[in-house]
Amino acid sequence: MTDTTDTNLAPVTGTSRIDVLDILRGIAILGIFFMNIPYMAASLPALFVDVRLLGWTPVDQASWTAVQVLLEGTQRGMLQLLFGAGMMVLTARAMQPDGPVAIADLYFRRNLWLLAFGLADIFLLFWAGDILHLYAIAALFLFPFRKLGARWLLVLAMGFALFTAVTGGIRYAERADLMHRAESAQTKAASGAKLDKKETKAVEDWKKAIERRKGNSPDFQEMKKQEIKGHSGGFLDYAMLNIGLWFFIVADGGLYLGVIEAFCVMLLGIALWKWEIIQGGRSARFYAVLMLGCYAFALPLRWMGAQEMLTMVPIPRSFWATQEFARIAASVGHLALINLLVKSGAGRAILAPFKAAGRTAFSLYFMQTIIGLWILFAPWGPGLWGKLSWGGMHSVVIAVIAGQVILANIWVRYFTSGPLEWAWRSLAYVKRQPFRRRHVE
Repeated sequence: MTDTTDTNLAPVTGTSRIDVLDILRGIAILGIFFMNIPYMAASLPALFVDVRLLGWTPVDQASWTAVQVLLEGTQRGMLQLLFGAGMMVLTARAMQPDGPVAIADLYFRRNLWLLAFGLADIFLLFWAGDILHLYAIAALFLFPFRKLGARWLLVLAMGFALFTAVTGGIRYAERADLMHRAESAQTKAASGAKLDKKETKAVEDWKKAIERRKGNSPDFQEMKKQEIKGHSGGFLDYAMLNIGLWFFIVADGGLYLGVIEAFCVMLLGIALWKWEIIQGGRSARFYAVLMLGCYAFALPLRWMGAQEMLTMVPIPRSFWATQEFARIAASVGHLALINLLVKSGAGRAILAPFKAAGRTAFSLYFMQTIIGLWILFAPWGPGLWGKLSWGGMHSVVIAVIAGQVILANIWVRYFTSGPLEWAWRSLAYVKRQPFRRRHVE
């Protein structure tokens, strides 16, 4: 009888680790602060209505555009890909027909603990934009797909992107139709002719769309009130504001859409692992072609989407249909670029400091939450909330990233992993894991 209770399980450490995966994880977790900081540092109604309200000097314009085109959504995309690849690393011994049940047990326990950490990030640290709980839930459904062929994984991985393309296309057509009907009705009214009920409704709906685009809808006004109260009151008001934002995201469909998005891209991560792409198993030429192809597709679409976001008239926007395909392509392009750089000696040397960030990524993610929500932009902090422009916010991010890279590299000289990584592993393996290094490397 096959032993299905193999307890000889331990985290992947030392020379068994794949350096490029650590580098990818480190860059992704550090870069995600570029996307998170506006939701910590700025007024959300202003952010949602018109990004120019936060500052629009030439530096701000360049900074905002660069992040929108190059980074927005891609850092979480890379993390989603890495989750898929990480599942393959963790469950390698469960790929055989008689693979031990202990590995599956470890996998599910690990993700249930990740869910607990994510909920702590939301309800104890007040970060409404937490991704950990989304990834944990998505990963719980991932295990049965580990043996599926890479081509089928690719097909399934495109499911959410296809869904957003179809629904976005429908939304585009509906908005274009409304705009056309409203313009025709307004032209008719200007000539002195009487409008019928459908024409009158079209004009009213168009005016409502304009007012909503200006931020004059009731939900935006309520958000403004709650935000002012949260940042001018005490601890409880601040807590209620941020936790309330998470419930607002859930009520708006953000929970299930976030889980589905993550799950689909994790499937792509498994496919890229099976094709030996994500872990650096292909040639430099392959990565160069993949990078150029992904960027040629994604970056023009993302630049066009950024320009559409600046339009205050509620015209139909092409990015409704293209943004998810473009996000995935840009994420894979970044993955290819990093693998290409690692193929060269100079590139490997430049990226080497990010290995430590990848090995402490879990802890660094929580550190960013604490720095943003509990120190810099908290009501009891230095009074920076609502004061920084895009250039200012991104300067803070660069400073934090630099500090985290230095700290991570010092930390891993003395410890095997970050403090939260250690806690997570110990809980997942139901055994206290080694923490301090026996010899300083």
